[in-house]
Order: sequence, then structure tokens, then C-alpha cells
Amino acid sequence: MAPPKKSRLAHENRVFVYTLLSGLPAVLLALWLMFDRSTEMDAKRQWTFGLIILGFWLGYALAVREIVTRPLQTMANLLTALREGDFSTRARGANRDEPLGDVMSEINLLGGVLQEQRLGALEATALLRTVMEEIDVAIFAFDGNETLRLVNRAGQELLAQPAERILGRDAKELDMVDCLGGDPTRVLNRTFPGGAGRWGMRRTMFREGGLPHSLVVIADLSQPLREEELKAWQRLVRVIGHELNNSLAPIKSIAGSLGAMLRRDKRADDWEDDMRGGLEIIEARAEGLNRFMQSYARLAKLPPPTKHPVQLGPLLRRVASLETRTEVEIVPGPERELNADAAQLEQVFINLIKNAVEARPEAGQPGEPTCCVRAGWRELPGAVEVFIEDDGPGLANSQNLFVPFFTTKPSGSGIGLVLCRQIAENHGGSLTLENRTDTTGCVARLRLPV
Repeated sequence: MAPPKKSRLAHENRVFVYTLLSGLPAVLLALWLMFDRSTEMDAKRQWTFGLIILGFWLGYALAVREIVTRPLQTMANLLTALREGDFSTRARGANRDEPLGDVMSEINLLGGVLQEQRLGALEATALLRTVMEEIDVAIFAFDGNETLRLVNRAGQELLAQPAERILGRDAKELDMVDCLGGDPTRVLNRTFPGGAGRWGMRRTMFREGGLPHSLVVIADLSQPLREEELKAWQRLVRVIGHELNNSLAPIKSIAGSLGAMLRRDKRADDWEDDMRGGLEIIEARAEGLNRFMQSYARLAKLPPPTKHPVQLGPLLRRVASLETRTEVEIVPGPERELNADAAQLEQVFINLIKNAVEARPEAGQPGEPTCCVRAGWRELPGAVEVFIEDDGPGLANSQNLFVPFFTTKPSGSGIGLVLCRQIAENHGGSLTLENRTDTTGCVARLRLPV
């Protein structure tokens, strides 16, 4: 059995007792003097004065207890109201000229601050709920027991049930167990009660009340993918149609002219030369169309990279040494070994250096440096960046850089940069081109994970 608790006087009773004890010696002395036999005072007066002394003694002791306990009770009531969420209660008569009033003023200020914070929290919560209800992304919040605790309007439409019927149910009943496991960010190909298709899912963790919760966000990717697919087909048809028209229109015109020439009864003396020249033009246009189709097939059938350990520095130096039109300056960085496809990286370096060399200023211009192309690499957190820069005029139109078959060069195919970016992305990296900020020219940045 637990030992019995010792009885202890309440605070106000202790104040009362100590007040009585503080006046007890004086009261006893006064009573002793009054009731002393040597005192010439009748008994009536002795009892009257004795009662007056005892009355004042007890009355002042009770008054002291009341003065001490009443402010404490007021502060306790104020703190109870704050704890229960009532921030409108205030203490009257708070005066900062005395310590007790200073405490009351601080409690009043605390209530005002908490009232403003609660108002801000309520407004923020209302705004968050409004935003959640208006966005088209389905949002679900599950607790540690995989029980649904929060869902927005889009989530209700995805599950084809109102919130009243799905809140409090576990993920297994809602057929969402796969959303709480596996990779936190991935694409789902599945059917929900509210629709089927491809869904982008992201899962994050948060804590509420010290307990872990899972926030699942599901977005429909079908419509954006269809729109992007339609745009891609439109761009492809536009480019292919333009190239076919450029080739078929002159072929049709020349073929018609040659056919009309053959149908004449009397032909010119040099009709064979005209026939030969027309056929050569047709052959040239057919060859150009064949090159275009081969370029398209090359872009569409890029194989996945076969990765092996590759020393970055020697590979870049070897590609730079192949350029014979100008010297390519190598800006060395720390030696780094990458896990990559050496042949595909070499093709990227060749294309980028070739573009930089062709963009260099004309030789012999006064004030131009001897070397106009520089290539090097530097380390970044979790990646390595290869840069190739030139001193040319820079990029006039950067929006169409990676549009297939778009080129500003008379003999360009328009797939070089697209192919380079596809190789970079297949390696988990990225490729960007931008104008230099320190001077004229362009810089290409190829970032690869290490």
C-alpha cells in the first residue's frame, strides 16, 4: 500500500496561521498585563478590552489572508481562462507601480498576444482550407495507424465519396495502401473510383501532436500529358511538313518542266543538258530529304547509355585535340571519374565544341584574343559541371535552341543540341546554353551526377 499523504495546510490557511503567530506575543503580553492582579481594573473592563484585542487580532489576520489570497485567486482564474481558450478575460485595477499590479498587467498582455495569435491561426487555417478546397490536386492526410484524417474536395471526387463517409477509415478500406509505401515520388497507373489513368503521386511526412502523419498528394497527369503530346505532334508535323514541302515542291516543278520538254515534238539542241541538270536537282533534293529522315531516325532511336567508369579530363582533352580550325583552351579541374557512356559523352563534347568554334569571331579582327573557345570542368555538390564557352556574338533566340530540326546554319540539321540534351538527361544530368554575363559570347553547361 502506498504511504498515506501528509496533511498540509492550504496557502491561505498558512498565511492566516503565520499572521496569528506574528501577533500572538503582543496579544499574550497585553492580556497578561490586563489580568495581572496588580492592575487596578475591574473584571468588566478587563474582559471588554481583552475581547477588543482578540477581535482586532483575528480581524486583521483574516484581512491579511484575504489580501494575499484574493489576487492569487484572480490570477488563477485568468490563467484558467487562457488555458481553456478564453482570451477576452482581463484583470481590473492592474497597476504597474506595484509588483502585484505588474504581474496582473503581464497576464493581461499575455491574453492579448494569445488572442491575436489565435485569430491569426484561425485565419491561416481558413485560408488553407479554402486553398485546399479550390485546387484540383487530391490531398490526403493519414495518421500513424494509416487512418484518413483529412481530405479535400478533389480527394473526395477521386474516391467518389463525401468526406463524412471516408474520414476515419483506414487506407486498406479506401484501397490506398500502395500510396503509403514505396517511393515517395512516382507515377501511378491505376484506377480510382473517381477516374482512371496516370497519376503523379508525392508523399511527405509531418507531425501533429508529436505523432507522425503522412501527407499524400495525387495529381492527374493524363490531361497535361495529352496536351503536351498534341503539341509535340503538332510541332513534329509542322517541321516534317515544312521539310517535305521544301523538297517536294521543287521536285514537282522540275519534273513537270522535264515532262513538258519531253512531250514537245521539236526539242532544243541542249535539251539533254536541261534534262541532266533537272535530274541532278531532283537527286540533290531527294538526297537532302533522305538525310532529314536519317537525322529523325537517329534522334528517335537513341539507345540508352552503357555506363562504365570514364575519366572526364582525358576524354575532354582528346575531343578538344580533334578540332583543327582553332585552338581550344582547356581549363582543368579536379580529376574526376564518372559512371557514364564514353561514346555518347564524346558526341556531346564534339557537338558543343563544334558549335563554339563556329560561333567564334572572324580571324584577323583587331583586339580579338588568339583563343576564342575554352572548355573545362568544375565540381558542384553531388555533380560535376562541364562548361564550353566562346567569344562570339551570343544567342539571339534562346527559345528555339532545343526545338528539333530548328537551325540557323545553312547546312545544319537541327538535331545536334536536341541530341546532346537527350544524352545528358539519359545520364541523369542537364544541358543549358546561355549568354555570358561578363562579356560577349555563349556558354554551354553540362551537369552530370557523380
